[in-house]
Amino acid sequence: MSQKAAKIGATAIVLVAAFGTLLYSTLGENMQYYKYVDEVMAQPAAWEGKKLQVHGNVVPGSIGRKRESREYQFQLQRNGKVIRAYYNGIVPDTFKDDAEVVLTGHLTENGFMASEMTAKCPSKYEAAPPRVGAGTQ
Repeated sequence: MSQKAAKIGATAIVLVAAFGTLLYSTLGENMQYYKYVDEVMAQPAAWEGKKLQVHGNVVPGSIGRKRESREYQFQLQRNGKVIRAYYNGIVPDTFKDDAEVVLTGHLTENGFMASEMTAKCPSKYEAAPPRVGAGTQ
């Protein structure tokens, strides 16, 4: 009976190891971290070269664009920490000063190189204040 239990145990270990290796190799290539600007800038060397999603707000007045191109550079901030970001592509309509932005890309010594951008403007979705005299005749 102990020989049968040993075979079952060895088979289980091999299967778990194979599944773990497969899972790690599959997810390892596509794995990305979701971090806020202040978290990344607390230890930038630890995040360099890793695939990241970085969340922050656009610093007012920092948006720049190369003439006749889709190349943007701007700064993102959160809790007093700032990161320079670069993006080449079509920006969302809500991309402007103070907009909340999530960038996907990787950190380099020159800044954050983004390949994807999502932006939202909270004021666009807030309820409008009630009009004075509305509903009265």
